[in-house]
Amino acid sequence: MPKLVTVAVPCPLRRGFDYLWPESLGRDAEIGLRVSIPFGRQQLVGVVIALDVICDIPSNKLKGVLKVLEEQPSLPADLVQLGRWAAEYYHHPVGDCFAQMLPVVLRKASPPKERPAQYWQLSTNWEQLPQPASRAHQQISLLAVIRQAGQLSRRQIKDLGYSNAVLNALINGRYLQQADTPVAPIIDANNTELALNDEQQQAVLAVSNSLGQFARYLLDGVTGSGKTEVYLRSIAECLARGEQVLTLIPEIGLTPQTLERFESRFPGQVRALHSGLSDGERYRSWQDISSGRARILLGTRSAVFTPFQKLGLVIVDEEHDASYKQQEGWRYSARDIAVKRAADHNCPVVLGSATPSLDSLHNVGQDRYQLLELRERAGRASKPDIRLLDIRQQNLDEGLSKTLLDAAHDTLQAGNQVLIFLNRRGFSPLLQCHGCGWIANCQACDAKMTAHFGRRELRCHHCDAREALPNICPQCHNSQLIFQGPGTERLELSLKRHFPEVDVIRIDRDTTSAKGSMQSLVDGIRDGRPSILVGTQMLAKGHHFPDVTLVGIIDIDGGLFSADFRAPERSGQLLVQVAGRAGRADKPGRVYIQTHCPDHPALLALVSEGYQPFAQQLLAERQLLNLPPVSFSAVIRADASSLRCAEDFLAAIRAELAPGDNHWSIVGPLPAPMTRKAGRFRAALILQAERRPILHRQLATACRTGDQLPKHKSLRWSVDVDPIDLF
Repeated sequence: MPKLVTVAVPCPLRRGFDYLWPESLGRDAEIGLRVSIPFGRQQLVGVVIALDVICDIPSNKLKGVLKVLEEQPSLPADLVQLGRWAAEYYHHPVGDCFAQMLPVVLRKASPPKERPAQYWQLSTNWEQLPQPASRAHQQISLLAVIRQAGQLSRRQIKDLGYSNAVLNALINGRYLQQADTPVAPIIDANNTELALNDEQQQAVLAVSNSLGQFARYLLDGVTGSGKTEVYLRSIAECLARGEQVLTLIPEIGLTPQTLERFESRFPGQVRALHSGLSDGERYRSWQDISSGRARILLGTRSAVFTPFQKLGLVIVDEEHDASYKQQEGWRYSARDIAVKRAADHNCPVVLGSATPSLDSLHNVGQDRYQLLELRERAGRASKPDIRLLDIRQQNLDEGLSKTLLDAAHDTLQAGNQVLIFLNRRGFSPLLQCHGCGWIANCQACDAKMTAHFGRRELRCHHCDAREALPNICPQCHNSQLIFQGPGTERLELSLKRHFPEVDVIRIDRDTTSAKGSMQSLVDGIRDGRPSILVGTQMLAKGHHFPDVTLVGIIDIDGGLFSADFRAPERSGQLLVQVAGRAGRADKPGRVYIQTHCPDHPALLALVSEGYQPFAQQLLAERQLLNLPPVSFSAVIRADASSLRCAEDFLAAIRAELAPGDNHWSIVGPLPAPMTRKAGRFRAALILQAERRPILHRQLATACRTGDQLPKHKSLRWSVDVDPIDLF
């Protein structure tokens, strides 16, 4: 009887496909093997996910596997099991899930090009050479790093934030020589200069004692309390057992500074994995971890799918961050997948944050997670003094109050740094004609164009449409155009005018798009000179700026009145994270929050009581209204060339679902608040249930119905389980 296997094929269908396993392949089938298979008129790369399949279709009508693309399976059995579980949980096509779990180079039939990494070490006579010029700070720093690590590859050096020019200068100067054979460095678990306080010691002890068994910890530590040191000590304990560690961070921008700390503690054992690397670099990191050559993986969202030889500890830093949730295609949560991986590998998982998500706090309340608290700032640092600035009826200079400008002047005079936060990039969010009232709207979205003055363009931040910045009104030809509202670019120009003698450094998506630009800007901040930092939420995520003693928050009011019930949670997290940048060690910090709503209960609770009481208050509201995380939700979204097309499709799905009752509810179809985006009209169906099984039964019916319905050629639809946005 012919052998049959099930293959996950990258296509929109929500199932695997059965194929013959011909004897001509000359080997047995294995779970996780990449194979080339015929699919329609194409040849695709799929992954074997089941063996010894029984199929009702006659074998003479089945197609056979064309070729096995590797000797050993790329995906071990545990990841195949995880992929099948995740496809079912998120109601997403299983083939697309497995394709995304593989590095890009393994999604192709052609074998990946093997380029062995070049490792560099100090030359035997480097001490006899003249030292690099004193102004060559990067070269001197890199020499010290390589001296400590013993050997580093070109990729590792780049990950640490050093450019090829710096490395090549040391090579050409004969300070470095290529290593013939990479040597694994000796890990010194006691390599640390930082003493732990009692809370940190208790946290490390709890995690260390649970190594070798599944345990879930929420490390709730105020900003600057030393969460990273807890991670490092726990990692050292895990490595001492001969195991590996997965550490997730939310943003690429955090990689260099985090990698530097990890690499200094565990030289040569850390690999980075994120979208800022080339496909080849990501594949080599993937190989080093899966083969066991490296023992610590530091990565962003997709790193959660990397194979490990022996995974012993999982860490998710800034676990509250929305970046862990994929917002297109397969809408998985890397944080939740990380918890699942820890369960599969029977090892502890640590979720760390200064502002834990309500999901995690709810899990603590349900005794699913164990709470580890760090309430004491590391060293002698004290909690920043937070003050609300009532700016009602005040004259603002480009959005800046006189009180904040005076405080910035005093801070700079004292030799410290200032951080001004505004979560809106560009020059101005609105361009209007003073004569006829014309407004620069996006032609493809129900949104206004943002003015980017430096590039002389209007840009839609939703669909990225761009137009030249007009000199006159296109409607009445009036030359008097008004820029309404500030953006980070406008703040930067204003602050340069107020403080021409200091550097003003802007950090947002516009100034950090080039590779290595983020690290270069952060290096400029850390030289300690009096300066002003202006930026968006990129500045709020885990950066350590020891000389920032004043933080000014320009506009926090918008998030307090959003239609999304999650908006207060996000606003509170953002405010606390930004405020936490102020004051470290022996430099006390101040935080000024400009607001038109100084009496708002949420703001008052955050300022007077802190994040924990604020979060518990929000949780009580969610409990009263039966909203997530107390209940469970999903959103079925559709977009098409017309709103009626999208709404009719969702209405047809709703008609097949069970009527709402006390255990579950359904709302919609509803048009999205921004109904038209990138020329397409959007609508949604919102499902909510008191228990997960109820929700998933309804979703299974919805997906089955949606797959069978006739569709307009312009229609696209998707399922989002545990959404962080309703539209």
